[in-house]
Amino acid sequence: MQHPPNRLERQLERLDEVPAFARTWFRSVVLRRAVPFTGTAGIRFIDMSQERTEVSIANRHKVQNHIEGIHASAMNLLAETATGMVVGMNVRDDCIPLAKELKMAFKKRATGDMRAVATLTDEQRARMQASDNGEVNVAVTVTDEAGVQPVECEFVWAWIPAGPRKPKQ
Repeated sequence: MQHPPNRLERQLERLDEVPAFARTWFRSVVLRRAVPFTGTAGIRFIDMSQERTEVSIANRHKVQNHIEGIHASAMNLLAETATGMVVGMNVRDDCIPLAKELKMAFKKRATGDMRAVATLTDEQRARMQASDNGEVNVAVTVTDEAGVQPVECEFVWAWIPAGPRKPKQ
């Protein structure tokens, strides 16, 4: 079930004119400007749609821990970015997404570069279009270069109306 493009989708559609071989690089540059911390860590935005977002991070010194793997905080950033972007592709223009809750369980040692894929169901996406506010548990899978899933994550995102908040009475 596709909904009309929101602000984020419309911005990314402009990249359709960029040659396919350079599109991932340009997408990453544009989104790193919007969310500067993703640029600091070097997050690459591989694929983005209303149903699925895929991002990656290279295992380089800037994001490594003391055993030369990707730091736990960088893994969190990777998963949070994937989930936040798939929500961002679906939230209405009159609403803003907010991270509400996260859980991470570290299961195995990660090796090499890492990738996160976040998805939303048709039902979740429809709820985001139908309601001014709510929350959604976003499925995300984080894998390392060997295809191992070193962490299990749960991310809950909320959306609320954009604009000034009304004072509580």
